[in-house]
Amino acid sequence: MNLLRSMSHVISFVFGCVFFIGMAFQCIRQSDAQQTRPNILFCIADDWSFGHSGSDGCDWVRTPTFDEVARRGIRFTRCYTPNAKCAPARSILLTGRYSWQLKDAANHVCFFPTEFKTYPEALKEAGYFVGFTGKGWGPGIANDAQGKPRQMTGVPFQKRKQKPPAGGISANDYAGNFSEFLAAAPKDRPWCFWYGATEPHRGFESGVGTKKGGKQLDQIKHVPSFWPDNATIRQDMLDYGFEVEHFDRHVGRIITQLKDRKLIENTLVVVTSDHGMPFPRCKGQAYDYSNHVPMAVMWPDGIKGEGRVVDDYVSFVDVAATFVEAAGLPWKQTGMASHSGRSLFDIFSSSQSNQVNPERDHVLIGKERHDIGRPHDWGYPIRGIIKNNWLYLKNYEPLRWPGGNPETGYLNCDGSPTKTSILEFHRASPNDRHWQLCFGKRPPEELYDLTKDPDCVHNLISHPSHAKMVAQYKHQLHEELTQQQDPRMAGKGSVFDEYIYASPQTRNFFERFMRGEKVKAGWIRSSDIEKTPLKRTP
Repeated sequence: MNLLRSMSHVISFVFGCVFFIGMAFQCIRQSDAQQTRPNILFCIADDWSFGHSGSDGCDWVRTPTFDEVARRGIRFTRCYTPNAKCAPARSILLTGRYSWQLKDAANHVCFFPTEFKTYPEALKEAGYFVGFTGKGWGPGIANDAQGKPRQMTGVPFQKRKQKPPAGGISANDYAGNFSEFLAAAPKDRPWCFWYGATEPHRGFESGVGTKKGGKQLDQIKHVPSFWPDNATIRQDMLDYGFEVEHFDRHVGRIITQLKDRKLIENTLVVVTSDHGMPFPRCKGQAYDYSNHVPMAVMWPDGIKGEGRVVDDYVSFVDVAATFVEAAGLPWKQTGMASHSGRSLFDIFSSSQSNQVNPERDHVLIGKERHDIGRPHDWGYPIRGIIKNNWLYLKNYEPLRWPGGNPETGYLNCDGSPTKTSILEFHRASPNDRHWQLCFGKRPPEELYDLTKDPDCVHNLISHPSHAKMVAQYKHQLHEELTQQQDPRMAGKGSVFDEYIYASPQTRNFFERFMRGEKVKAGWIRSSDIEKTPLKRTP
């Protein structure tokens, strides 16, 4: 009997040891899993169009760091933002939803709805250390249900400054602030960082591209055909290129820190831009120069192959889903609203280049209200689809001015030497085609062959040979927008014009402007305002 009791104690002791050892191993495995979740570095320029990088063959913009990320990972040739304006584009990136699914956040300078959580907020709840420097989400106001400011892109790291290399460039030492972030990051937790440059946003120091950048006007092989080709515009392009290079240099300093700290292997790095360049017919519109953005992704531990060039159509709606999957989170556990994108892991796990996933054969784009400049603060609503290198656009209010009204200075286009040059050409020659392409009213529908006409200047919508394709694209666009519950598909598109601006200054700007008050802003040139209105909208 005593022997049996002794054996029973021994067995209990052994099972107890096995249990505790198992629990210990489980804790170790959980700790390892926590540590092996990748760090996430998201680097986003402000107003940088596709094609203006060294790896894209551009001779007048030097981007060695972007090129390195592409060389060590994947360069996407068909990445698009669905909405080519700062706040809406960033809302899409952060939530994985199209702007027409985001209520107020479809618009620029909005109140961000409390119901939509961002991926940095979700990753913070899942144990990530989350921070940002520079420009996060905005412009606009984002408060929680109690009225307190939300950290949409994490804890701000903005203290380090440096002398900017030129006027118009931020004094933010982005890479230095990333160093502060790394110093604050707990060693046993993964991190997520957003580097948001304010370059190459307007304004630029005039002539900096040649004076300090060492560039030459004749380096530019192609001036978009919707602008005149003259020295003023070429110089403006070179000044823009100088600021793109500033963004890239800070990405380089950040990457160097990752290498020095031996963090590069398990860091998912994305380098991109929020939308196209701050020039007429680009930023704020819906053409290829507007929505087509550069994107390179590097993650040595998580991406197969190096130097792959991928031609799949990918969208900003895919970014949040990718980061959430990288963090090992089922989407339902994030507390975020349902998303419209698909994770890029199908491309990461493949070793193929060119077309990887045949299902990624199109993207949707569109816009609502951006900046002031029309009566009643109306927007210029568009929806579109890009598929098989064709772009179809539906303009819902063709009687409105697409860039804003002439008598207010076409305020949905940043003030610039290029803009002023086009307007001066128009005043001298009212039939000038460049003004019509950049600022004139547009037909209800547009169709462009991006293979032959990447500048989108030859509208083929009325060509009989394309009628079948147009019908197919219109049907697909309507079906997908209906599934996404776009209010415009239900005849309720006017709701987007009813959302109020978050900034009282912006809400009152139009009225002040019309009263003749002087309001200073980097994107406004008083000389752009037409003293004799061409034609007012109803």
